[in-house]
Amino acid sequence: MSDTPETEEKRPLLEEERDIPSGKRLVRTGGGAGLSLGERFAAQLYRLSWRTPLHALRLRGRHPLKLMAAPADPVAGDRMAGGALLSGRLTFQGESLDLGEAVPDLSGKSAALIDHYHSFVWLRDLASAGDAKVAKPVAEAAIRSWLAGHGDTVSEPAWRPDLAARRLLHWPSYARLILANNDLVYRSAVLNTLARTARHVERAAARCPAGIERIAAWAGVVSAGLLIAGGDARRSYGEASLIKALGTGLSDDGGILSRSPAEQADLVALLSCLASVYQARKIAIPEAVNDALARTVSTLLGITLGDGALSSWQGGLPLPKSRVDALVAASGVRVRPLRHAGEWGYQRLSAGQTLVICDAGPPPHARTTQSGCASTLGIEMSDGMHRFIVNCGGGSAASIASISGLSEGLRTSAAHSTLILADSNSTAILASGSLGRGVDEVELHRQESDKGSRLEASHDGYARRYGFIQRRNIALSVDGRELRGEDTLLPAGGKRKPVGGSFAARFHLAPGIEITPTADGLGALLRIDGGALWQFRCRGGTLTTDASIWVDGEGRMHDTQQLVISGEAAAGGATIGWVFKRAG
Repeated sequence: MSDTPETEEKRPLLEEERDIPSGKRLVRTGGGAGLSLGERFAAQLYRLSWRTPLHALRLRGRHPLKLMAAPADPVAGDRMAGGALLSGRLTFQGESLDLGEAVPDLSGKSAALIDHYHSFVWLRDLASAGDAKVAKPVAEAAIRSWLAGHGDTVSEPAWRPDLAARRLLHWPSYARLILANNDLVYRSAVLNTLARTARHVERAAARCPAGIERIAAWAGVVSAGLLIAGGDARRSYGEASLIKALGTGLSDDGGILSRSPAEQADLVALLSCLASVYQARKIAIPEAVNDALARTVSTLLGITLGDGALSSWQGGLPLPKSRVDALVAASGVRVRPLRHAGEWGYQRLSAGQTLVICDAGPPPHARTTQSGCASTLGIEMSDGMHRFIVNCGGGSAASIASISGLSEGLRTSAAHSTLILADSNSTAILASGSLGRGVDEVELHRQESDKGSRLEASHDGYARRYGFIQRRNIALSVDGRELRGEDTLLPAGGKRKPVGGSFAARFHLAPGIEITPTADGLGALLRIDGGALWQFRCRGGTLTTDASIWVDGEGRMHDTQQLVISGEAAAGGATIGWVFKRAG
């Protein structure tokens, strides 16, 4: 590998993806099986071993006197969150933590907020809120507090490998705030903790679940190899392991295994930070890592709507355009949004001012997520800068966790704009929080022509229980003024005879959309607040409206409404048709 520095000019400009294949079958390998009892026991036993004298002995070694470089964090921070930090409050997804205590009290806080605290990713927010003279005392106090509460005791969650690895990336990036101190005892404690953390993560990274956790862990190992003296062997080992983790943790088109847009955004930030460490050392980033970064950015942009923010899938929040733009800028990659994430499973249809995102892939494997959703064949849609059809979203947000039952409800099929049979989820959501059995296979066909875009997809999530295959066909006109769809329940064949039952196709609407039902009860006029007027018509079922909610990018809930087409499926199946047509 060359040791010449990577420059932004060498980063690739990805061309439009190759022609979209006409058909594809996506299979959820391994079904919904999570960790076995034996695997969970072994993992717990390993974590308990961190507190043994033997593990403590393994973490001993030379005390670094300084870092080899102080990389710059390329990701811009959130100034509003930084302002709260200056006043002693760590805020995250609608929840907050008092940093003014000697050791912050984490009891009663959500897992998401606790992880955020231990990661120290929020240092970028603090740095963005004021000059170093203002931010430095807050950063130092937070480091001293963390060391007092967690520096000596190696336990979860503080020393979970992926979180510890993030400190290996972010503490050096803000050395000007946390290490510009004449207190030699404090400086030695910070540097020694970084060295101990590197040894811990290097031993534990391979045991992390495939996906974002394992990638983060190995990225931290590589960062430590580059920044702590004598780290050439660690860097070499870490790079090989990171490349392997990217190969097993990403789909071929660059999507994270959890299929979570929020984790996809996190991955872009993570790899961008690692790239800045290479730049600080004037060493070229491995080509495989650079290529992965380019693919992850393209895939991330492919699931943004017309307002530039992320769409709501797999429990994540719709990260606002400013944050998405900051991530793309940090990556240094110029890419186009990926329209056909054939392996990751999201499809992007666009024409005129209209954008449609469809979840046309199986749900993530139970081993890769604890916030997965039963969202198969759901859609989101925007008209210009206005969101129109949405999913409720936000099931993994910190602010949602404290409301009993809400997180689970937001992960159901009914919380997504798709068809639901017998008021049940297309994929089971287990009491443990993981996904169970359901959709194993999605068959997809996509066509592009001078008449527009057409998507035909089906899944088998209801086949085992009710004997039906669910199929959804959608077509977006070439001018983007009409989205036409058809939802069908087809007998699955085989030994399971179809069991008739009720169904409901739900279309959750963005906040602020005014609904005026038509006299015949088969349609409605939908006026977007500050936007256009759309007409909605349906056939094959009964149209009603119902209350709904939508969770925004800050984790706040908004009241909204949904259109519901309901009916009864006979043993031979059922079909409903619907159309959204722009009238203004």
